Amino acid sequence: MRWRELILAMALAGCAGSGTNGRAPALAGQAFGPDAVRDVRTLVLVLHGDGDGLVPADFAQATHRIADAIPDTRAVALLRPGYRDSAGNQSPGERGGMGGDSYTADRIAAVADSILRWRKRYPQARTVLVGQSGGAAMAAVVAGLRPGLVDGIVLAGCPCMLPEWRKYRARRGGGDFARPVTSFDPLMTVGGVAPQTRVTLLVGADDAETPQRFSRAYAEALALRGIATDYHVLPGRGHDLLADGALIDAVRRIAAAPGTAPMRNAMVTP
Repeated sequence: MRWRELILAMALAGCAGSGTNGRAPALAGQAFGPDAVRDVRTLVLVLHGDGDGLVPADFAQATHRIADAIPDTRAVALLRPGYRDSAGNQSPGERGGMGGDSYTADRIAAVADSILRWRKRYPQARTVLVGQSGGAAMAAVVAGLRPGLVDGIVLAGCPCMLPEWRKYRARRGGGDFARPVTSFDPLMTVGGVAPQTRVTLLVGADDAETPQRFSRAYAEALALRGIATDYHVLPGRGHDLLADGALIDAVRRIAAAPGTAPMRNAMVTP
């Protein structure tokens, strides 16, 4: 199957980084909520979307709101490779462009390895990975290539059908979207998602950057595998959902859900 080949490529990329024992340096970011291991029941790691290199302050603010809204939660605004924030933090590595070329094996490996470091710090916590836009694509690929690394994912405005989405953006005059890339397509990694993973996809009804169809096909593919999947179209919302109450509610539901066997009749509803 194709996903087995992708997982092998991911494993090789994870061993190719620099740093101690061949591992890349940890990604930077800001963390909020309780710090002591005994006080953290939920670990939430948040990935921002694609951009010009400087992540706006509202990314950290939205992450802080998640920590405030869900008791016993440590929430981390994780900077993807090559990005920096207004607080002076910067992650190592090269930043991808804004044409859908950022979801490559080396960058996915850097994100996954940093998640693993946080999991080892809070080994008893339920781990939820949240992604907005390009960060959602990365989160979906991480779940497919590192099965079991996280307990659940929340994807907001996801370009989860990467080739089709890039064609759509290219037709709209979107910069480098027409040139070839080596990024992983989230839809092609569905087969690797661990059966017990819980997934929520959110998309704004008025989202012109990543319209509903690019999330729905991914949600349907998960549901066909019996993975617990929620898909919600949010009326009146656009593309940026990171600070939306619906996203916090989705994280809260996954955090509160007990570990389960895979659902045999998962469904995707409008």
